[in-house]
Amino acid sequence: MKAEAAPFRAAPFAALWLCYFGFNGLFMPYSPLWLSQLGYSTLAIGAFAALQSWTRIVAPYGWGWLADHGGRRVALLRLAAAISALAAGALWWVRDAGVWPLALVMAVLFLANGAVTPIAETLLLKHLHDGTGLDAHRYGRVRLWGSIGFVASVLLSGVVLQGAGIAVLPLLCFVLMVLLVVATWRLNATAESSPQAPVRALVWPVLRRPAVIWFFAGVMLTVLAHSALYAFFSLYLAELGYAKVWVGALWAVAVGAEIVFFAVAGRFFARLDMHHWLVLAALASALRFAATAAFGGVAALLLLAQVLHCITFAAQHMACTGLIARHFPDELRARGSALYSVLGYGIPGVLGGLAGGLLSEQLGLGAVFWAAALVSLAAAACSAMAARADNAVAARLTSRSNVKVASADLPKP
Repeated sequence: MKAEAAPFRAAPFAALWLCYFGFNGLFMPYSPLWLSQLGYSTLAIGAFAALQSWTRIVAPYGWGWLADHGGRRVALLRLAAAISALAAGALWWVRDAGVWPLALVMAVLFLANGAVTPIAETLLLKHLHDGTGLDAHRYGRVRLWGSIGFVASVLLSGVVLQGAGIAVLPLLCFVLMVLLVVATWRLNATAESSPQAPVRALVWPVLRRPAVIWFFAGVMLTVLAHSALYAFFSLYLAELGYAKVWVGALWAVAVGAEIVFFAVAGRFFARLDMHHWLVLAALASALRFAATAAFGGVAALLLLAQVLHCITFAAQHMACTGLIARHFPDELRARGSALYSVLGYGIPGVLGGLAGGLLSEQLGLGAVFWAAALVSLAAAACSAMAARADNAVAARLTSRSNVKVASADLPKP
């Protein structure tokens, strides 16, 4: 007899995202300062940052494959969180051991941490996608805690590190990873799919579909454009003469707009198809980055451009999540979410950092944002092609269904 599905509880997922993105809000901005205090050069610090980008290319899909084939996704997520906590704690012990031990521990931390997004998103979608569409209201109310965790961590960690010193960063990382472990143990393992035999579904037939190819192409280009923001926006503002308080305020406006969108998206998100949201997000990205390049010296316009983050990131991410659930059935969904992480954030992050650095050296930082605007337009074209391909498939299925109905209605001889 089949067990009754466990009711959805948002709090464990909200806690998980709060801790996971809280760790990112601590490690991303402050780890370079910690490494600098340890005596590492700018080149070495850049190499450590590149290590994280490279692990994003391989780690998510590996974890996604294991999650889909083993069927015990919650257990795998708990294991990855535990390894992450151990590696975070080990940062304290190897901090003075030299570059290679530190690099090894960081690699383990990044590889283990790469499991969280694909597996957690898969578990969440099992509750919030019913086969016809994403429950944007409940998804947004859960996902906003990740944004809150990130911005709260950035602000609170800055205060703590200012008082206690940057040397305690590994201890703070360990605390957040332990809290992440606790959050994973609050997830209901009985709610996941547990096939009697390991699933052997193939992902390649899905990846060969034109709609999926165009979808991932649009995602890659949209995130590639955003690498200008993540890697060079603060440098661009400093070059224009903005004070640090303004730099922080502009970032805070973007994250605030993102949080508001996730909180209220359930009221209107279903009015547009997912593909149309991606087209809108790409066009908004083009406008945002063109305004940043053309009017960087006008603070009021930069503030308005940053408000567009609610569309260019929050709406884009929610639409991508819905399309992953649409194209990848449950037995493939962890791999689909992993491919979104790899193709959407791993590869574009590496390429964007390298290309943006070369372009800024030749033509200045403003040129990076003009290039981002052009890339965003290409992303809009890819997203439009994805919508067209998806609509063509839907039209063929409807036509076949109508033919079957018509045949059934014919009089029997």
